Amino acid sequence: MEKNLQKEKLSGLPVINFHAAGVDVGSVLMVVAYTDSQGSQWLVRTGCFTKDLKELTVLLKSEGVKDVAMEATGVYWVSLYEMLEDAGICVTLIHPGHYNKSSDPKTDAKDSQWIHQYHSCGILRNSHIASELYRELRHYIHERNVVQHQKSETLTRIQRILTLMNVKFQHLISDIEGVGGMNMIRAIASGVTDPEKLVNLIDVKRFKASREDLVSALEGIYKEHYVNLLKMKLQEYDFFVSQMRHYETFIEETLKKITAKVEKPATVLSEPLVETKSKYVRKNQYSFDAKEYLYQLLGTDLTKVEGMDEKMLLDVVSVTGTDMSKWPTEQHFTSWLNLSPRRMESGGKYLGNKKRSTTNPATQAFRISAQSVGAKSKGPLGKLFHRLVAKKGKKTATKAVARKLAVTFYTLVKNKQEYNPLFSAKRMEEQEAKKIRNLMKLAKKLGYSMQKIS
Repeated sequence: MEKNLQKEKLSGLPVINFHAAGVDVGSVLMVVAYTDSQGSQWLVRTGCFTKDLKELTVLLKSEGVKDVAMEATGVYWVSLYEMLEDAGICVTLIHPGHYNKSSDPKTDAKDSQWIHQYHSCGILRNSHIASELYRELRHYIHERNVVQHQKSETLTRIQRILTLMNVKFQHLISDIEGVGGMNMIRAIASGVTDPEKLVNLIDVKRFKASREDLVSALEGIYKEHYVNLLKMKLQEYDFFVSQMRHYETFIEETLKKITAKVEKPATVLSEPLVETKSKYVRKNQYSFDAKEYLYQLLGTDLTKVEGMDEKMLLDVVSVTGTDMSKWPTEQHFTSWLNLSPRRMESGGKYLGNKKRSTTNPATQAFRISAQSVGAKSKGPLGKLFHRLVAKKGKKTATKAVARKLAVTFYTLVKNKQEYNPLFSAKRMEEQEAKKIRNLMKLAKKLGYSMQKIS
C-alpha cells in the first residue's frame, strides 16, 4: 500500500527545566553540573563530608537552581537528597538504567553533564520517594523486621540444642515460641531435668500430644555445656524480643506524628470505626493497636480484606505512603511493584514477558500475603491461588494473587472506599455458575444430562 511521504521539521528537544542540575553521586566525591540563573553552565566537584554537602546546597540555592537530578547510588544519595529537600529544591532521584550515556569513556564529570542535559529536557523518570515522616517510619519497620529475622534464627539454634540433648518435645507441639514451649525451655535452662516436673509447667489439655508422649519426649541428655548453650541462646532471644518492643515504641510515635497531620472528618461517629484490637497478640504482630492508626491514615479498614493484616499494611504504607495520585492508574501501580507482565515484541511478534527482579519491600509484603492466602484462605483469592497453582504453578499463582491484592489496596486507598465482601461473594457465584454451564455443555455434547443432587 502506497503512502504519501510526510516531512516535518524538528526543533530538537525543548528545554523544560531551565535552572537544573545533575549530580553524579559517589562515596567520597560529588560532581555537579548545573545552569545558573544567568543561563551559564558550571561544573563543581566537592567532597562528601557534611560540611561539603551543606556548602554545595547553599551554592545551588544561591545560583538559582530549582531542580536537581541525581542517581540512586547505594545510600550515598540520601544525605544530599535530604539537605536539598530541606532547602526547598525539587529533587528527582533516577535509576541509572533509565538513561543512556555517551559512547565516550565514562567519567564522573561526563555522567553529571549527561544527567544535567537529560533533566533540563525533562526526559528523566523520577523514582518514588515517600515524604520524610514515612521514610522515618520505614527505617523503624525495616530494623524491626531485621531483629525479627534474628529472633527466628535464634529459635532455630535453640531447637538444634534441644535436638543435641535428644529432647523431642519441639516435634510434638506446633510452636515452641508459645507460652508452654517457652516455659519448658526456660525451666531446662534453669537446671530442671525431671520430665514430670517439666510437664507440670504446662496445661497438657491444650496440646494434642498425650501426657505420656510429652514425658517421654522430655527425657533427654542434659549435659552441662548443652544447658549453658541453651541459657545463652535464651538471653539472645529475650534481647531480640525487647528490641522489637523498643522499635514498636518508635513506630507508634511516628504514626502519631503522621496521623496528627491527617485531616479529621467533620462529623464524629458514636460507634467505633474499627473493631478493638484483641488482647491476644499473635507472634511477630505489633503489640500496640496499629489497626486504628491505619484507619486514620488510609480512610478505610483494609484489614477486612482477605490476606491483609496490620503488619503487612504497615510494611506497604511505609514505602508507598497514602498519596496514590503518584500512580495515575492501577496498572502504573502494579508495574512499579513489578507485579505486572512486561511484554517483549519485535517485528510485530510477541516474544514473551521480560523477567524483572526487585527488592521493593512493598512488593515483598504483597507476595508474602499472597502465599499466606494460598496456605490458609478458603475465600475467593484462596480459590484463585489454588486454581492457578494447578494450571501454571505456584510462582505464577503467587504473583497473580499479589497483583490482585495490590489492585485492591490501590483502589480502596485512592477512592477511600470500604471493602465490600459481598462483591467477592458475587464473583465466586458467577465463577461457580460458569463452571456449571461448561459442564452441562460438555455433558450434552457427549450425550448425557446433568441433574443437581438435592
